[in-house]
Amino acid sequence: MGHTSRNDHQAFDLWIGGERVAPASGKYFIDRNPEDDSPYARVAEGNIADVDRAVQTAHQAFASYGKTMAADREAWLCRAATLMEKYRDEFVDILIDEVGSPFGKAQFEVQYAINCLRAAAGVARRITGQTIPSETPGRFSMTVREPLGVVASISPFNVPLLKNVKLSATPLATGNTVVLLTSEEAPMVANRLAEVYHEAGIPAGAFNVVTGFGDKIGDALTSHPLVKVVMFTGSSRVGRHIASLCGPLMRRVVLELGGKNPLVVLADADLEAAVEAAAFSQFFFQGQACMASSRIYVEKSIEAEFCRRFKAKAESMGMGDLRNPGTWVGPIISERQRQRVKTHIQDAQAKGATVLTGGTWIGNRCRPTILTGVAEGMTVCRDETFGPVTSIYPVADLEEAIACANDTRYGLSAAIFTRDITKAMQFSQRVHAGMVHINAPTIADEPHVPFGGVGESGFGREGTDIDIDTFTEWKWITIQLPA
Repeated sequence: MGHTSRNDHQAFDLWIGGERVAPASGKYFIDRNPEDDSPYARVAEGNIADVDRAVQTAHQAFASYGKTMAADREAWLCRAATLMEKYRDEFVDILIDEVGSPFGKAQFEVQYAINCLRAAAGVARRITGQTIPSETPGRFSMTVREPLGVVASISPFNVPLLKNVKLSATPLATGNTVVLLTSEEAPMVANRLAEVYHEAGIPAGAFNVVTGFGDKIGDALTSHPLVKVVMFTGSSRVGRHIASLCGPLMRRVVLELGGKNPLVVLADADLEAAVEAAAFSQFFFQGQACMASSRIYVEKSIEAEFCRRFKAKAESMGMGDLRNPGTWVGPIISERQRQRVKTHIQDAQAKGATVLTGGTWIGNRCRPTILTGVAEGMTVCRDETFGPVTSIYPVADLEEAIACANDTRYGLSAAIFTRDITKAMQFSQRVHAGMVHINAPTIADEPHVPFGGVGESGFGREGTDIDIDTFTEWKWITIQLPA
């Protein structure tokens, strides 16, 4: 059975206005451990009335929170980072038991959240304006930035702590208030974060959490009249829907969506490094990552050797106890997602693809799966699997690799392995992606970089520095001095 939790007999309410609030409907749902689908927690099922209450509360809190001192916001976020370090083991436990994170992934995520809180704390003092030369004699001209108001943040299940912090820390640092709608697969991560922010001293109402089902209440949040910005991480399908709601409302929106990311391995590459990167990029958190390398393009002369090494690497990846640091591959989050992964593999096989390794299951875990012979008409060829499944394609040279890499509706991350700096730079300039990594995995993220993609991979960028523009409004002020 799953690791027992402190949540077994307790129902967790919504977090609104700095306290636990029972859901308006009185309904709760079961949050399950994906390892064996055993109950992990009973969690409030928020409805549209709860969303309205949370947004109204955040809007009321903004009246005072928007005027707080930068030094105070900095201190609160620094304190939150210190508390997260203090509670590191507890957050690691939640990430393992609630979403099936292997130990290494859980540790990475907690450390990222700590770093992100510290990076956001530094933003508070960098919300600066300008003085501007004027064409009018005696006019003193300047600009200031002002916070916007309520930020609606909608986070995914796969890196819930990373995203919950990323989509709340900079909004809070810039003087905005937040309503977080967290994935129904990962509500306890958000519940614990709310308590940390509260303990750190962030004023009541500045950060609120609504748990429930996005398909029922998401529209109520993204289209609420008092919401000023929507931050969403999730599927391209839902992202398009959110954009269609925010457009007519003239509402700012940042969308971090799916990916079908190419990893290119040229003949002169460090093959061992390329294999390590491919394995990390695709099998990290069992492939449930928007940056996963689900398309691997290998120059023909080294294809056989790459496949041999990559197959051996995939078969060596630990699938044991999630608390064992040697474990890489854990369970797929839900039955719906498991069916998606199974269908992609079965469809490819039925249409002539070869399973080089994997394709079989141990309980709710899919073995690392490598496909060859993938062609048009197979679902896995163009659609994101969001599981430990990747396809290898032979290419003649760099030109073909770039053409293939760009033959997608997505454009999140891309990587190339080569010792030729000219080819590496040509690739980085010509590939359609928001992020390009040379001799490194497609999976990479840091709190302060402009993170995001092009095409169906999203709109806008996340990251503490660029967030200042997203979460503040410019205002031009002039003073006419007497002649």
